Amino acid sequence: MFDEQINRREVPALKVHPMVLGDDGMNLFAGGVADMDFRAPQPVLDAMQRRLDHGIFGYEAVPGGLMPALTQWYQARYGWQIEHEHILRAPNILNALAIAASLFTDEGDGVIVQPPVFFDFFDILRENGRTVVTNPLVLANGRYRMDFQDLEHKAANPRTRMIYLCNPHNPVGRVWSAEDLRKLGDICARHDVLVVSDEIHGDLVFGGAAYTPFASLGPDFAANAITCLSPAKTFNIASCCSAFTVIANDDRRATFQAENSRLTVNKNNAFANAAMEAAYKDGGPWLDEVLHYLQSNANLVRARLRGIPGVELIEPDGTFLLWLDFRALGLAPDDLTAFLRRKAKWAVTRGQAFGPEGAGFARLNIACTRAKLTAALDSLEGAMEHAPVPTP
Repeated sequence: MFDEQINRREVPALKVHPMVLGDDGMNLFAGGVADMDFRAPQPVLDAMQRRLDHGIFGYEAVPGGLMPALTQWYQARYGWQIEHEHILRAPNILNALAIAASLFTDEGDGVIVQPPVFFDFFDILRENGRTVVTNPLVLANGRYRMDFQDLEHKAANPRTRMIYLCNPHNPVGRVWSAEDLRKLGDICARHDVLVVSDEIHGDLVFGGAAYTPFASLGPDFAANAITCLSPAKTFNIASCCSAFTVIANDDRRATFQAENSRLTVNKNNAFANAAMEAAYKDGGPWLDEVLHYLQSNANLVRARLRGIPGVELIEPDGTFLLWLDFRALGLAPDDLTAFLRRKAKWAVTRGQAFGPEGAGFARLNIACTRAKLTAALDSLEGAMEHAPVPTP
């Protein structure tokens, strides 16, 4: 079913919209915006159709089955028992990240990020007057790791109050191990640095890796955490769902809830409720199938890149986003973007968007049909024949 070619331009999909691709981007491979080219699970579509057929769309409360569906999902898949009273609603994860920074840090305080990392982390912090403190990941032998020595140093600054954790990590595809998360959590606890964890990609993990929710490590870790969850990526329902924050600390949760009330972040969307409840209840088989398809797409990219000099795959643990290393071409970031766009006909996310550490890289979305991905790789291979000679 994932081989079905669906015209995303029949709706104003951001992935193929001129505001992303440009007015001259109709013929580009749209591998940038992080959503899938696959229909949502049939149980989700059926639930939304039933809600539509009801025909009345007045104000609604949260359906009684939604929170149990969410908590059962995380208990069954990851052994994480979430208390219902610890869950707050949010319009989206970025909203939750911004509220957390505004509530639990002061203007000018430092918030740690681990670049190359999701570009909106930087925007949120700068737009809220917080200081971005970078703890760059280290790339060694084709794999990224955390720099715990540097993290300890940065966290020890009394003006550093929070860390935005990306678990799993976008764009480098690392699914952090429980050991990595414990080390990070211990450092942050020692220095009173609050862990705000974006776990939107948590379900999208390949075989050989295991997603560990940060707050599942134990009560002490949960007490120093705000976990941000959403089924948006998992079930490809970003435009018709909301998000959740899980906050175990009573005082912090009460503060967050009061801010939600002040901002009137308390309305419910009938279709989002129906979609999310159905996804968590009945979307598991679909997810298992899509993960198999994504793994096969990743395998295809890996195999093809072995025969294309000048580009290397950073081996992913999960997500549907691949981090590609073009540094051997020796191109400046703008020149690399132009080369991929003009020669390969690729519209992918430039690495520089994820911080200076991303210069020379690009993020490729592989959540598309095998045929489309194959054609994109064919185009890249042809373009690389005219690229600068790779350095040894």
